[in-house]
Amino acid sequence: MSVSQLHPIRDVRLGKTGSSLSPEPAIDQCHLNSSYLSTYTCTLPVQAPLVNLRQSGCFQLPSSSLLDHFRNTSTAVKPPPNMAPLYPSRDSLPPSLIYSQLANSGRTPYQARMELYSAYSVADDAKDKAKKLSDEAVREIEKATSKAKPNNKIELYSGKYYAACTFGGILACGITHTAVTPLDFVKTRRQVDSKLYTSNFQAWGKIYRAQGLRGIFTGWSPTLFGYSAQGAFKYGWYEYFKKTYSDMAGPEAAYKYKTGLYLAASASAEFLADLALCPFEAVKVRMQGGSPNPYTGTRHGLSTIIGKEGVAGLYKGLYPLWGRQIPYTMMKFASFETIVEMIYDRLPGQKEDYGKAAQTGVSFTGGYLAGILCAIVSHPADVMVSKLNAYRQPGEAFGGAMGRIYKEIGFSGLWNGLPVRIFMIGTLTGLQWMIYDYFKIFMGFPTTGGAPPPSEKK
Repeated sequence: MSVSQLHPIRDVRLGKTGSSLSPEPAIDQCHLNSSYLSTYTCTLPVQAPLVNLRQSGCFQLPSSSLLDHFRNTSTAVKPPPNMAPLYPSRDSLPPSLIYSQLANSGRTPYQARMELYSAYSVADDAKDKAKKLSDEAVREIEKATSKAKPNNKIELYSGKYYAACTFGGILACGITHTAVTPLDFVKTRRQVDSKLYTSNFQAWGKIYRAQGLRGIFTGWSPTLFGYSAQGAFKYGWYEYFKKTYSDMAGPEAAYKYKTGLYLAASASAEFLADLALCPFEAVKVRMQGGSPNPYTGTRHGLSTIIGKEGVAGLYKGLYPLWGRQIPYTMMKFASFETIVEMIYDRLPGQKEDYGKAAQTGVSFTGGYLAGILCAIVSHPADVMVSKLNAYRQPGEAFGGAMGRIYKEIGFSGLWNGLPVRIFMIGTLTGLQWMIYDYFKIFMGFPTTGGAPPPSEKK
């Protein structure tokens, strides 16, 4: 097939009809130009699909004739020698343009419409600037985070590690218990006298009208001090006892009997924690159960009780407090660890694959579910603690006081205020675990939740 077989192209400017293609030696690129085109130049490699020619708008030729010409002959065409090319050479194009979106799409730069090169260049420049700004922002955030974090990484299960966990327990328990003081206040009042209020909202409304917002938060100061001390002992000692008992049992036995290990570690920790909580709990219950409040604050309450009853007066509710808090804490830690482990077992990937928000979200969910179980298990003892602190007479034996109170309220009386306590303890426990685990993440520690399986012996 010769060039003369190609359909002629009409030169609009000269009004002529004739072939603008002339045979020339073979070259790498085929350039087809018409004299009336001022902005369009059709360029493509040999053997490229003819649709590129048609989309360029330069001319229209029968596809089979032109394609056969390109494939079966060594002839190529180019513009007349006296006509300057209307497209930039490849050497004049910046590398960012040649190796950009066009290269990724599988097309060469010469297959695109030349008037779009400037648009591609502007888009690439904008992308480069946006990426630079993004990278700079990430570096600034990482720099700020590294400044906020401790400079030296704390070794796990070292003295500093347990001290950090102790501080995390202060944050977890002190803040959350103080925040729900209004709920605890009404619960205590209804436990002391079940006929005092008909509902929680009626109680809050009545207290607010009589004493204002301050009255609703009666007992907040002994709550803050007492549960901060309890949280410090509870979480710090739990981490210590869990590690100690695990080492004593060995890795395989510790994993096999992990639930028993959680129960033993949490019971040991709570036994010590209640020694720190009991004096403040005595002041809190008397402040919230008495009407009007007999104390002006925590210091006044402690000094008044010691002055009248001695130091023993601060601990006369210790046994029922152990009876309430030890089962509560055993359920709180063992069920939390088990629930969190079950959640991660059902999620794709490992716990370490998830970010801070996801891990703390799992901690809150597991803590809330564990808190519901805790409230049910410990509620009868909680009612008895409130009754003993309010109605136990000086010098009265513990067993005699419990028997007398039980005869007055009966078995059903041990469950007064349970719905309020379920809501309060569920929220409390969920928030406590969320705060505690977030603090551990901040310090660079792994979050709480299930023992890893023992490594296989090779």
